[in-house]
Amino acid sequence: STAAATDDVAHMIDELEQALVDGPCLVAIEKRTAQIESDLTIGSQWPALTARVINESPVRGAMGVRLPVDSAKIAALNLFSDTPNAFEQTSIERAKVLAAFATVATNAAARGEDVAALKRGLFTNRTIGKAIGMLMVHNGVSDDDAFNMLRRTSQGSNVKVVDIAAKVVNGATTMEELAAAEQP
Repeated sequence: STAAATDDVAHMIDELEQALVDGPCLVAIEKRTAQIESDLTIGSQWPALTARVINESPVRGAMGVRLPVDSAKIAALNLFSDTPNAFEQTSIERAKVLAAFATVATNAAARGEDVAALKRGLFTNRTIGKAIGMLMVHNGVSDDDAFNMLRRTSQGSNVKVVDIAAKVVNGATTMEELAAAEQP
C-alpha cells in the first residue's frame, strides 16, 4: 500500500506498480538494492510500467530505494523526475540518505515517539553539523578534530555539546575562545 505520496502523479504510479506487481519500489524491496532508470523514454527493466507511465504521466525518470521499517515490515521510497537523465549515481547516494531519515522517522512513529522529539534531534544534529563545518574551515582541522573541540569544550565547561555548537553558530563564542578553552 502507499503510505504517502507527494502528489497525484506519484500516487498514480505507486498504484500502477502495485497493480502490475513490478517497478522500482517493488524491485528495490525484493533485491535490497536501489533501482534507477534515468530515462524511461528509451525503455527500462519494467516495460509494462514504463509504457503506462510514459503514456499517462509527465514522469521520465524513476528511482526506488528500500526502507527497512522494522524487523517485520519493509517499504521503499520512490522518486520520480519529469526530466530524462535527472537521476545519476549521486542521486542514489542522496536518496539513500533521505531513505535513512525516513526510516528513522517511520520507526520512531511506530514506537510512538512524538514529532517534537524528532524535530529536537534533527535540530541538534544540524546545529552540531554547522558548528563542525565552521570549526573545520576556521581552524583547518578534520571533522573528527572539530567535533572533538566541541566535545572537550563541552566537558570542560559542563555544557551540552549542542549548546556549545549553537554558541559557535550564532557567534556568541568565537573560534578563538573555543580554541583557548581547549588549551590545558
